[in-house]
Amino acid sequence: MKIQLIRNATLWLEYGGLNILVDPMLMDKEVMPAFPNTPNDLRNPRVSLPETETDYMDPDLLIVTHTHPDHWDEAAAKQLRKDIPLLCQPGDEAVFTGAGFTNVTAVDDKHEYHSVRFARTPGQHGTGEIGERMGKVSGFVLEADGEPVLYIAGDTIWCEEPAEAIRQYQPEVIVVNAGGARFLQGDPITMDGPDVAAVKRHAPDAHVIAVHMDAINHCMMSSVDLASYLASEQLDGQVLIPRDGESFEFGPGAGLK
Repeated sequence: MKIQLIRNATLWLEYGGLNILVDPMLMDKEVMPAFPNTPNDLRNPRVSLPETETDYMDPDLLIVTHTHPDHWDEAAAKQLRKDIPLLCQPGDEAVFTGAGFTNVTAVDDKHEYHSVRFARTPGQHGTGEIGERMGKVSGFVLEADGEPVLYIAGDTIWCEEPAEAIRQYQPEVIVVNAGGARFLQGDPITMDGPDVAAVKRHAPDAHVIAVHMDAINHCMMSSVDLASYLASEQLDGQVLIPRDGESFEFGPGAGLK
């Protein structure tokens, strides 16, 4: 299994014989204004797409955890082939079919494509009124014979939903969306340092990979900040924090046991 961070939450997976693109945000640097009601007015994305040998524009499968513009943007809708099979959460289908995609599957619970089994997991994109306004979000667990169990948590804070997913599926590799994204009011809507530390302590034998930093204006915790926080919690080096374009490979039995 190979996992490559493209940028923000956009991932390239080589898993179970499939090339999978997750949450494609493909727009050029600073094309989009700052998210409203956020702590600064910096334009998004903050960084360009990295140079990479990976042909991430031609995957076998797309996964979109939810349709906020830093996970699915107009550039992705225009540039990606319309016949690529696409997995999404129920309720989002019209966004993709309206953009011309012809092979869209809303995963209610479980789905199998070729040799890979997918399970959709819930999350909480914040707390209180802001969490309600952010709407439904999903993660996905991937399983295939001979591959480590992979859990992509999506845009969720640390709460009962990801804790239950870890208990149920016992993933060997976990990808979390960090950055502590927030608005001027309320608590973070993605994982901050304490949340990422909680994931690692809840799944001490798993490889935890933290992404979703340094690219969007309201992600207030940078990758440098996260590394510093984890070091202060005696978790230095225990969470992988990739650079844009960096990849990791994991074989069967990838847990740290």
